[in-house]
Amino acid sequence: MKKRALISVFYKENILEFSKFLMEHDYEILSTGGTYRYLQENGVPVIEVSEVTKMQEMLDGRVKTLHPVIHGGILAVRGNEEHMSCIEKLGIHTIDMVVVNLYPFFEKVQSDISFEEKIEFIDIGGPTMLRSAAKSFQDVVVISDPSDYEVVKEDISISGEVSYEHRKRFAGKVFNLTSAYDAAISNFLLEEDFPRYFSTSYEKKMDLRYGENPHQKAAYYVSTTENGAMKDFIQHQGKELSFNNLRDMDVAWKVVQEFDEEIACCGLKHSTPCGVAIAETVEDAFEKAYSCDPTSIFGGIVSFNREVNAKTAEELTKIFLEIIIAPSYTKEALEVLAKKKNLRVIECHQKPTDKMNLVKVDGGLLVQEEDRVNLDNLQVVTKKAPTEEEKKDLLFGMKVVKHVKSNAIVVVKNQMALGIGTGEVNRIWATQQAIERAGKGVVLASDAFFPFRDVVDCCAENHIQAIIQPGGSMRDQESIDACDEHGISMIFTGIRHFKH
Repeated sequence: MKKRALISVFYKENILEFSKFLMEHDYEILSTGGTYRYLQENGVPVIEVSEVTKMQEMLDGRVKTLHPVIHGGILAVRGNEEHMSCIEKLGIHTIDMVVVNLYPFFEKVQSDISFEEKIEFIDIGGPTMLRSAAKSFQDVVVISDPSDYEVVKEDISISGEVSYEHRKRFAGKVFNLTSAYDAAISNFLLEEDFPRYFSTSYEKKMDLRYGENPHQKAAYYVSTTENGAMKDFIQHQGKELSFNNLRDMDVAWKVVQEFDEEIACCGLKHSTPCGVAIAETVEDAFEKAYSCDPTSIFGGIVSFNREVNAKTAEELTKIFLEIIIAPSYTKEALEVLAKKKNLRVIECHQKPTDKMNLVKVDGGLLVQEEDRVNLDNLQVVTKKAPTEEEKKDLLFGMKVVKHVKSNAIVVVKNQMALGIGTGEVNRIWATQQAIERAGKGVVLASDAFFPFRDVVDCCAENHIQAIIQPGGSMRDQESIDACDEHGISMIFTGIRHFKH
């Protein structure tokens, strides 16, 4: 009895060559729908599934392979006499290889088609055949990834059969694929922030040289169902991106995207902003951001929310940077930047779109909404109110502080984050750190409330004129009284921006 291969693929690339190879090695081909027509038109003798099932395709092709003759032929355990006797009595031919790739739900769920059209790209027969064949991998070769055609051809050419190790690996790839496929469909239909089972669907985009450190392995995965800034960026030049590069790019891009109407620039090092500014021109924004902390920006990342021109590019090449990220570059700017061959030049178009933030802990996953709240209810709580210019700086500071590790303090003057205190275990240390870097700043932003008046006293000693903070401490009144004593204005936002 000849071996049988059931082939049903959405993507036809290389399937003709593979089918001919199988025929040369004594397989007969069983197929469905478009794959059947494609193989037949290209001279491959092929048996239509309906000839075997004695049932025509029905319901606009929704039902083709969902039949006992098909799944009996796949699931029968060859070493089980009862199984083999059963299918023999029913006239069922064994199926020894299943080659299936699925309807492109991953792609279509992101496209601009109707809900009903997206539903039609949910594959039912394909995953069912794949799962059946994967369960029977000791008897059935299952191929869900076209890149495995060559592996199968090599094995058969050498030994006449596919090795156990490859069969097992192919089966594992099936369940890896179908779990991601089902997760994508589940998220599409549920539209719940926190379903009972948290399922994600990501595809590996690239292996990374290493993780945070050289002894840690790493890879980069992108969502199969959602777009995002760090998914579809363009790299114009430079070395391969690393784990740390991608994390830093994400933060740097999110900082400048806080500013829609202003031209913004952010210098970033180790996932922490070290200089942020807005200005009338791109070159002025960079000059201001650079002057915030010319030391820390060395070897870091610079991001912009506007096109980079040649004049700005010339300034950027005067210092050592790992990455520049912007929505676009002039032709002349790219020519200038090309002088720095190792410099990674990234073009990014998407605004941050993630709805959820994920943090892995040992044995669990923390899932929360992204921090995208607007400051709509500002409350002046002191006798003195900030000036309009101070208020602009205060709001600028709050946009920056939400991207700084807690405890976080940002000192601002003239739309520049002159001093950034980050990741300290108490707020006064973060304040002292920020003020020391800023010199005589004008206003100060805090990611959380003041548990004591010591921050206000420190601000007074260093000529801070206005403060913005969430409020909400049991000791709020102490801080308010301290501000009134020192003639400092203070605004409560009611919104905390912890970033641990």
